[in-house]
This record gives sequence, structure tokens and C-alpha cells, in this order.
Amino acid sequence: MHILVFLQAMPIASDLWRMRFLVPMLLLGAANAHAQPAINGPMPGHVDMLEARIWLQCHGPCTAALDVWPVGAQDSVIHVPVQRSVAAQAHAMEFVVDQLEPGRTYNYQVVVNGVVLPFDGPLEFRTQSIWRYRSDPPPFRVALGSCTYINEPAYDRPGRPFGNTYGIFDVIADQQPDLMLWLGDNVYLREPDQGSRSGYLHRYTHTRSTPELQRLLRSTKHYAIWDDHDFGPNDADGSWVHSAMAREVFELFWANPTTGVPGAENTIATAFEHNDVHFFLLDNRTHRVTGDMRTATPAMFGEGQLDWLIRALKYSRAPFKLVATGGQVLNSAAVYENFATIPGEREELLRRIDEEGITGVVFLTGDRHFTELSEIILKDGRSIHDLTVSPLTSGTFPPKEENEHRVEGTVVGTQNFALLDFAGKRYERVMTIRVFNAQGDLQWERALPEPVRKP
Repeated sequence: MHILVFLQAMPIASDLWRMRFLVPMLLLGAANAHAQPAINGPMPGHVDMLEARIWLQCHGPCTAALDVWPVGAQDSVIHVPVQRSVAAQAHAMEFVVDQLEPGRTYNYQVVVNGVVLPFDGPLEFRTQSIWRYRSDPPPFRVALGSCTYINEPAYDRPGRPFGNTYGIFDVIADQQPDLMLWLGDNVYLREPDQGSRSGYLHRYTHTRSTPELQRLLRSTKHYAIWDDHDFGPNDADGSWVHSAMAREVFELFWANPTTGVPGAENTIATAFEHNDVHFFLLDNRTHRVTGDMRTATPAMFGEGQLDWLIRALKYSRAPFKLVATGGQVLNSAAVYENFATIPGEREELLRRIDEEGITGVVFLTGDRHFTELSEIILKDGRSIHDLTVSPLTSGTFPPKEENEHRVEGTVVGTQNFALLDFAGKRYERVMTIRVFNAQGDLQWERALPEPVRKP
């Protein structure tokens, strides 16, 4: 954007305020008018009706602040206080924007070291609306993906790079999702990263600095779970000595609503509601006990987290209850890290969903480096689904096992992502699943109607 045009578009009317920034802005523009701003992001995280979280990361020491205003009301500016970046936190910051109103779109600008940063287009987010007792639920769209490997030759394995091209992030942004859900392995910790906090910060920063990722970060709201490669070494379980450090760094780089749930406070598990759909984000690592243990009870989530999940699902009146976890839940083959390798807890989870009469459960999973849809039909006709979406940029491994619950025609063995579209009147909602390859070509589509409500 031309510097003078940008200044004219600023919401602050004061000429003195404009002159305060004119000289540094002109110097910045003269240096490189099209340079990527010296931050990663900004990235909206959880946005509710009255509050929003915005994450960003400076490339070095900085001060940063946000100015936020409702679209069409440029005189109503919310000044979010200045923060000073901290090297020990990789110069990452999270801003909480309050004083918001439900169902409104807000523009915002980022001020770093006293300079308003220029971007290719406006920065914006929309708060959730109050629709109950007033209207049908609004339609919305969710993007899904897992397994993001960004090459770094100095630390990668020799030979062919495990990462691929990164244009898929722009393809996802083109679809204009209302939110993006990252299903684990969002970074790939390398061996040098795993033994120190500096290593974790480096890996997250390296991934988050990917130029092709920036437009997607800015364009929608983001939520995340983790899997083994965000947590520690390959297939790491609850014995991992750096689990607390992994959780701390995860919280630095993702702006989820909370971390920890009743009965499993030291996890990254959380939940939120978007319009009429409930999302349950689970932690499959902190309390994991591998299935081959002989002197301990194997577990995926642990008793506390599983009990919380069942009670929360039972309480929910959402037509669709989306449960995100790193590994496959319904795949019948006991291979790799599928839940079938921990049959006791898996049986307990499915038994309690069945006996409690819970409807509309869809597991959202990653990990496997291919995509497929699985379905279990219970005796009374209720269905439980498991949508596995993987990978975004890492290597692919088409399945070799027989999954007796696989929905025919849903396997995708190339880099891909999925979209979930929710639409329809209240009590007649439909969730449409569409899977696209990295070039944006549709691979398959399925529509799941809202389950019939039992009296």
C-alpha cells in the first residue's frame, strides 16, 4: 500500500498523530516498500463474543501494540496496551482484545517500535454472534490439516527432504475459512531441538517464520492440538521428561481459549463453541501409556481426561460434537499409534458414548500421512465418524492395513487439507466434508445430516 494512502486510511483523526509516524513510515517504505513486515503473523486465535486473542512474534527485540476498531466506526478505536517482547519467549506475544461487541467485524493495525506496519490487505476478525432465540445458527466453514514439515537442511535427515512445497497454505487461505484447526505435528522437532527449551523455541519459530504461511495466519482464526512431533521425540508418551516444557512452548505459540480441563489440568486439552458446534481439543500425549506396557495400564487420554470428555459430550446440545486428537480413533487396525493399540481405553470411550446416548460425535485426527473417513454404526442407528486429514506438507504414506470401518472412496495419499461447511436451519443442520489436494482440486465430498434427536 502506498504510504500516504495508508496514512489517510488510519482511523485516528489527529494530524499530530499522523505526523508522529510519517517520518519513520517513509523511511520504512523507502528501504523496501514490499518487504515482509518484521513479525510473524499477526494470527487471530480464539475469538468469542466479547473478546479476541491476537498472537504475533517479532523477529527480534521490539515493542508492539494493537489498535482495533469496528468496521464502519473508525472513531471508536480500542488501544490495546503496548507489550515489550522477551527473548526468553522468542519475542512472541499474545494480545487480549476486550470491549468488543457480538457479531461485529473489526479491523486492526499492528504498531511495532512506534511504526504502523503495512500489509497487503486489511487485518480483520469477526466476533461470534448471539443467535440463540433470535435466528437459525449462522453458516460457517472450518479448515483442517496436520503434519506440517518445514525443511531446514542443517537439521534435517540426509537425502530427500521430508517437507514439500508450501503453496498449500495460500490454497487454504483462498477458501476463506472462518477458522483453521491444526490437528497435530504442526511442527517437527528435530533431534537437536528436543533436549532444550531453546531448541523448542527455535523449531516453533522456524516453522512460524515460513513466508508462505503468513497470509493464512492473518486471514482466519486458528486453534491447535499437538501430537508426538510437537511434544517430543517420535512416538513420545507421558514418560517424556520435557512434557511441561513442551506445554509451555505450545502455549506461547498458540492462542487457544485455555489449557487444561477438570481432572486433567496439566494437559493442553480445552474446548470451545463456534456458533452451534462444539469443539473438544484433546491431549493424547501427556497421560499416554503405550499399549505394550506390562506393568502399567495402557492409556491414550488417561482416566481424568476421558471422564471429562464423556461428561462434556453428554452436556452438549450441539448437533455436531467435533473431538480433535492426534491419532486415529476408529481405524480397526492396531498399527502404529492408532487407538486400537490401546484397546481397553478405546472400548471404554466408545462404550460410554453408546450408553450415554450421545449423538453427532465426529473425531478429527491426523498423524497417519494420508486421509480417510471411518464410520461405526451403533445398534440403534447412531453413527460415530473419524475424519483423518494428513499431511499438509510432509511426506505421504498411503495405508497398507485393512480398516474395516473405512468409508469407501475416501483415501487420499497426497498432501491435502479438508473443509467442513456447516449450514441449514436449526435442527436441520448439515456438515459437508470436502477434501482437496495441495493444488485445490476436490478429491471427495460427503454430507452428514444432523442426527435425529431422541426424545
